[in-house]
This record gives sequence, structure tokens and C-alpha cells, in this order.
Amino acid sequence: MKRHYPFLISIPHGGTDVPPELNGRLQLSKKDIHYYSDPRTKELFSFGDKTAALIKADISRMVVDLNRPPLPLPPRDPDGIIKIRTVDGRPVYCEGEVPDLPLIHKLLMAWYFPYHQKIDELIDDCGVAIAFDCHSMLPRGYGTQKDAGKKRPLICLGNNGNRWGQAGKNGITTCPPEWIHVLAEAFRTEFSLTQDVAINNPFSGGFISNAHYWRKGIPWIQIEVNRALYDPDLQGDPKKSPARFRVLELRERIWRVLTQFWDSVDNRA
Repeated sequence: MKRHYPFLISIPHGGTDVPPELNGRLQLSKKDIHYYSDPRTKELFSFGDKTAALIKADISRMVVDLNRPPLPLPPRDPDGIIKIRTVDGRPVYCEGEVPDLPLIHKLLMAWYFPYHQKIDELIDDCGVAIAFDCHSMLPRGYGTQKDAGKKRPLICLGNNGNRWGQAGKNGITTCPPEWIHVLAEAFRTEFSLTQDVAINNPFSGGFISNAHYWRKGIPWIQIEVNRALYDPDLQGDPKKSPARFRVLELRERIWRVLTQFWDSVDNRA
């Protein structure tokens, strides 16, 4: 009998939709939107009815970034909830077409707040014991990112802590440090890796995991999968290598990792 796991899977960056209110405003093409929007993550992390709950966004992160706090707005934060530039410095909007406050309000009411409300409802109603916020990352850091130009690990796990999964001074972690180490070891075992699974480096977890951990107390772990594992079309990267796995194969391997992790920590509880 197939086991049902008490996981909430959140996939906030896999959508590519652009609402009609923004037609003619964007400088980015459909291909650009796809490239900057965590491509294939909705396939990569959707595990069907084997999990307690799943939420995934259709809206592109280049229009509304669900993993950012609701403030500040542009131009104060060019990579915030409403983006005005890409990670590699390209302008998102045509000159003079950045959304004004009434349009921003409309976009947030339609896409941002419903996503976060639905997370709370799923946690309350579906018997969720742990949540995973699931993303992809480019093989190297870009532009103003803290790891600009550096090669990234194949897997990055975040719990808002340091590189050992522990809370910093006056900080908190969104899951126990020992849990994130168990998950990291499960990834290393499944993919025969040694040093290429990182904790809180370069990403330690975004607004979704932090905010909803505070709100509900359910443990959260952010998962970042390097696109070099599955994406054969890394635009603009002359050093790209062929993808190691097909998306469906990689999804099955990630699922084995998550279930092995949970069976281990659940048995210790």
C-alpha cells in the first residue's frame, strides 16, 4: 500500500503566466520569462497524491515574486516582490512602464496574498508535519548576488541558519539543525555526492519558509536544485554541460530522498 507523507510542497517560482494588465509593458520575451522562472520545477517537485498538500504558482516570478516580503516596493528593491531588473541586470519593464501603486495593489491582491493564505489553509486542514519550499538555481551566481561568478553546489538546503544548519546570534532556524543534516546526507547518498550538497549556502531560505514557520510553527526547508542536473538549455552559459538526468527520473530520486529523510527523523521522534 502506497504511503501518504505529511508534506506540504510549495513551488512558488515555476509559473510563466503574465497577466493581461502587463501586456506591452515588459521588455522580456516569453523565452526570457521561462528562463528566469525556475523552469520545470512544477514537474520536478509535484509528487501527486503521495503528499498531504501541494501548492504551485502559475504567475511568473518576474511579475510577482511570491518568495519576497510585501515591502519594499520598486524602485527601492529592484529584485523584490515587483522586480524591475533580472538577476543578471536586465530591465524587466520598458521605460516608463513599471507598475504604479494601484496596479501593484491589484497584482498583489490577485496573486501574492492568495498564495500565502492558501499555505496557511493547507497547513491547518491537511495534516502537514513539514513543508518544503522548492526551487531551482543557475549553476553560477550572477551580478549583485553574494556568490556572483562562483560555481554553485548541485543541491542547496536552507533553514535560515548558518552553514552547519545552526541559528546565528539572536536568530532562529526553520527546522532543527539535525534534520537538515539528515536531509543533506540523504541527498549525498542518493546522488553519490561528497561536497556538492550545501546547507544555507548560497541560499538560506526565503520569505515563504521564514514567514510561515513564524506563523504556524511547522518546520520548513527550502530546497534548491542546480539546473545543471536537468536543464540542457542553460542560456548564455558557454561552460554548460549536458543535463545529468531527465526531469521525471530526477523527480523520482528527489522523492526517494525526501521519504528516506522523513522515515529517519520520524522514527527518532
